[in-house]
Amino acid sequence: MKEESETCQLMWNTVVFLLSVCILDVSGNTVPIDEGNLNTILPRHQLVFAAFGAEWCPYSRNLKPIFEEAAADYKRTNPNADVVWATVDCEHERDICDRFYVTKYPTMKLFVFGDMMINEYRGMRAVGPLCQFIDEHYSSTIKIFSDNSFERDMDRTKGNVIAYIQKGDEAYKNLHNVALLLREYCDFWVPSDEYARSLSKFRITFKAANEENETEFSGDPQNYLYLKNWITDKCIPIVREVTFQNVEGLTEEGLPFLIFFRDKEKKDQDKLFIDAVVRELYGTRMTINPLLADGRVFAHPLQHLGKTFQDLPVLAIDSFVHMFVFPDISQLSTPGVLKQFVDDLHSGVLHQRYHGQAEVKRQELQKFKQEHNIKADLEDHREEEMGTE
Repeated sequence: MKEESETCQLMWNTVVFLLSVCILDVSGNTVPIDEGNLNTILPRHQLVFAAFGAEWCPYSRNLKPIFEEAAADYKRTNPNADVVWATVDCEHERDICDRFYVTKYPTMKLFVFGDMMINEYRGMRAVGPLCQFIDEHYSSTIKIFSDNSFERDMDRTKGNVIAYIQKGDEAYKNLHNVALLLREYCDFWVPSDEYARSLSKFRITFKAANEENETEFSGDPQNYLYLKNWITDKCIPIVREVTFQNVEGLTEEGLPFLIFFRDKEKKDQDKLFIDAVVRELYGTRMTINPLLADGRVFAHPLQHLGKTFQDLPVLAIDSFVHMFVFPDISQLSTPGVLKQFVDDLHSGVLHQRYHGQAEVKRQELQKFKQEHNIKADLEDHREEEMGTE
């Protein structure tokens, strides 16, 4: 079953504003989050599992008793776990839902000491799977080594963070929290207590996937923000290459794609995009997926945009409902332009503009098909299939 059939997309019409009923009641097992307690609850707990919803959405109403039962069941079996099961009523707390880029109801997000994980919960909406999800994410992922032979056990297909530090101090606490946050992207290693006592120098290094060389962390590991940002940059490059092999995994992250279609042989085009993303989007990297795409390999998506290889480079956002083309690629290096394009996605401006220009787009696409002798249907019907308009 398609995910869209089990969620309610945000509808920018009077329905959203006329209905204003809380999605979940106050209870001892779940905590309603609002502006008054948001900054108290999120950063003070190892895990906060939050369900965002709205009463007008039937899927939110269906989730309500299941989520409540799962919270109660988890607390019974894990009474000392530092986990909060929370709810957010997006009718009353629109600013909070906008802040965390909630674009469908219900949405379930996991926070680690206030930091939002990239991947949303996309499993079954049932008590068992919900509790299992929290069990898996609450447990530590740090691997222990007692000598240098541990490198033989490394998964070289992913990044590895090796921390030559002792357990119990602030640096270890920070590493533990970062490991929880990035568990799906890197493996984390620390020495056993006995091995740590033999170390003459404490340090943290990173070994990229399929590489032998290590990069050493030069900052203060007791500075959580600095350490988190350094490891995040290593484990999740701010710009990645999309291929047919990894596109499904990238889609599962649940973030809209910002796709730069280019001629892969022209490295200056890569630099143009990467520089713009680092400059404009670093602070919002958890809200969109900047990707490089080979324009020859992904010729069909280009055709859906009315573009060919000769038009490269082409920049577009794929929201999984529509694709929006960056209007003027020559403006990509102009400060503020790329950020505004992404902000317009999250505010709904691009969606509104798309529907305001729908007929013009259809005519342009028809002309493109005729000029290039294309018979296939290139129009984007994803929103129609979801039945939201």
